[in-house]
Amino acid sequence: MSTTPFGPESQPTADSGTIEFACSACGRMLKVPHQAAGRQAKCPQCAMVQIVPAGGKHSATAPQSMDSYGAAAASAQAASSTSPTAPPVQTNRIAPAEVPGPAAFPVAAPVRPNTSAAFSLRESLTGGHEGRDTPTKQLFDKVTDEIAKIYVGQDELVLGALVALFSSGHVLIESVPGLGKTLFVRTLGKVLGCKFGRIQFTADLMPSDITGAPIFDMKNQDFRFRPGPVFTQFLLADEINRSPAKTHAALLEIMQEYRVTIDGEAHKLERPFLVLATQNPIESEGTYNLPEAQLDRFMFKLLADYPQEQEEADILRLHSQQVDINKRLEDELRTITSPAEIMRITEDNGQVRVDDKLVDYINKLVRLTRQWPQFHMGASPRAGLALMQGARTLAAFNGRDYAVPDDVVQIVIPALRHRVILTAEAEVEGHEVDSLLADLVRSVEVPRI
Repeated sequence: MSTTPFGPESQPTADSGTIEFACSACGRMLKVPHQAAGRQAKCPQCAMVQIVPAGGKHSATAPQSMDSYGAAAASAQAASSTSPTAPPVQTNRIAPAEVPGPAAFPVAAPVRPNTSAAFSLRESLTGGHEGRDTPTKQLFDKVTDEIAKIYVGQDELVLGALVALFSSGHVLIESVPGLGKTLFVRTLGKVLGCKFGRIQFTADLMPSDITGAPIFDMKNQDFRFRPGPVFTQFLLADEINRSPAKTHAALLEIMQEYRVTIDGEAHKLERPFLVLATQNPIESEGTYNLPEAQLDRFMFKLLADYPQEQEEADILRLHSQQVDINKRLEDELRTITSPAEIMRITEDNGQVRVDDKLVDYINKLVRLTRQWPQFHMGASPRAGLALMQGARTLAAFNGRDYAVPDDVVQIVIPALRHRVILTAEAEVEGHEVDSLLADLVRSVEVPRI
């Protein structure tokens, strides 16, 4: 769509039905067609995106239809147009692609986010806020360099898993088969000095197959507890959506409380404990959707996509020599840290400072998901906790003892994409969760810290 910027050479006349109002940022007088009332317009001088007020100096008509949320925003913006010091009002109103009338006006067009770029290990991690060369930053650099010796690419998966691990969270991975998820978890366990376990979920898998169960000891003539495969530190729950709900429920207590209760006796799991659950987005036959209660237990939902051309060529060169992978993991990788040091750094990350303005920013993002028109259900307070903890960990990885808005923006989509549910209308119209979340993030003013 070709747009005509505001200016003396292209201003619509009052006779055609226009609204004249002042930009809340720079004070410039702007004119738009009356059909633009309640929608977003961008000032050509300062690029401020704001809501066109319903009334103005030459208001001909009011907007034909607005919901309560958009009406409140338009009313607040109309008040701010008379006060140069009033802050701009943000809204979740998505402007249409075209407005009929005598003149067009620029709008904030939705942009699909590049989640892989947002989770880049090097470029986006700093976010323009370089920190000191702290022990945590040195450890992060060593771990990622060591992982790269065996595991190629998938920056979102690598960084997301490390952030979740050092934030006491868990990760849900959605990807097609053959992208090396098992290899990644084994590599991570070797580099970090932690035990690795894997469970292949199937339709006939029982809860006791995961947690373990009491068995009768013929020698002692008594029952003793036999631990299941969940008693490890890095657990790969492969194709978790292929098991029924009662098997899913067995993981709820484990992921939240780090213990297994059998016959009234609690068995604690060794820390750190990280669950990396996978599900296949292609094959839906014979699968069970994860309940919202369990989805909310995952700190991030990460999307592992096919590698780039050069990365796939590197994979072919690196893993096509028929060398036993166990031998390669043993010979080519060195252990960088230990479980005790991981727990110590995790506790230290909790001391990273988060400014009150950043807390309010996170709170606005989470609460806005519950009002967004295309979301039937928004995020819970646990989503805000995940953003707080993840921002602290990212700041520590970057050598800072304080979090910045870039830390939040970098993880907001992986932290929220599995916690919101689209309305039936949004699904029919083909909306994508990531794109809607990107629009939501852009509608909230970023605080200056």
